[in-house]
Amino acid sequence: MKAMVLTAAGELSCEDRQCPDPRFGECLVKITHSGVCGTDLKIFQGGIPVDYPRIMGHEMIGKVVESVGDDSINPGDRVIIDPVVFCGSCPLCLAGKENLCKQGHLLGRDCDGGFSEYMRVPSKAVFPLTASIDDNSAPLIQVMTTCVHAQRLAPVHKGETVIVIGLGVTGLLHVQLAKASGAERVIGITRSPKRRAVAEQLGADATFDPGDDVLSKVRELCVHDGGDLVIESSGSIDSLAMGIELARTGGRLLLFGIFTQKKMALPLYQLYYKELSIYNGRAAKREDYPASIDLVKRGLVKLDPLISHILPLEDLEQAIVMLGERDEQRMKVILDHSQMG
Repeated sequence: MKAMVLTAAGELSCEDRQCPDPRFGECLVKITHSGVCGTDLKIFQGGIPVDYPRIMGHEMIGKVVESVGDDSINPGDRVIIDPVVFCGSCPLCLAGKENLCKQGHLLGRDCDGGFSEYMRVPSKAVFPLTASIDDNSAPLIQVMTTCVHAQRLAPVHKGETVIVIGLGVTGLLHVQLAKASGAERVIGITRSPKRRAVAEQLGADATFDPGDDVLSKVRELCVHDGGDLVIESSGSIDSLAMGIELARTGGRLLLFGIFTQKKMALPLYQLYYKELSIYNGRAAKREDYPASIDLVKRGLVKLDPLISHILPLEDLEQAIVMLGERDEQRMKVILDHSQMG
């Protein structure tokens, strides 16, 4: 089979690999489409260490070729793959927190992933896709599951005001999920006029540039002195500081963006004074896949507007480079594997 292989930081090549044979409890999937994300960029750059050679990719869909030991999965089934692999027997797994399993790993980072022609995966990690979800959009469901998981930790209640800071792909998913959960008002914040417009098309009731006296404008729209739930989706310290200011007294903060800084300046007294509750979500759980698929199936979350580019798998390096460039026109990059082989 053909595979895009990372042989060292910054070095990708298309190689011939032996097609894997599924063992008991596994299935072989022919990958048809995949998504490229910031984790792939960091692995490619060497920021996230991996063993070389490594096939990256953890957002993938495809068709089942063979299933061993699971009669509920049939050849030809169109599926999405959960890339989080866990042991199932440690205290965290037994407590229903398999996404935090210390013996677990991520396909495409800790072992080979989906930027290839075929993959061998655990049968329990595949979920059937409804025909109404097209191939180009479907890989985004993996991204969506992480948002669904996070909002289950910090649930949106009917009638609340939700503020989403950062309107990239995940921020725009959070906007839609908050509306689907019954938020009365969703406010989006980003510097990008294009992404503010997309957010409004997807249900945001108001959007603002963070430099436009956003605190007073938000408070004019809120019943209380700020948002009931503030979702930080950019991973920016400045955005987190803004989120603390924008949250109402007694409100909630959901830290969805990933922070890697070891030192930061935050308005910690406001965090204390407002008695804010802080939530943090990591990855997703398998229960989040059927829920996400159902939301897309019912039209409550739209994925097509989040895709800006569709490239052949052979252009993986170009796709990764695009992620490292500041470009408000670029959103989700999807790879079509149909030219492999």
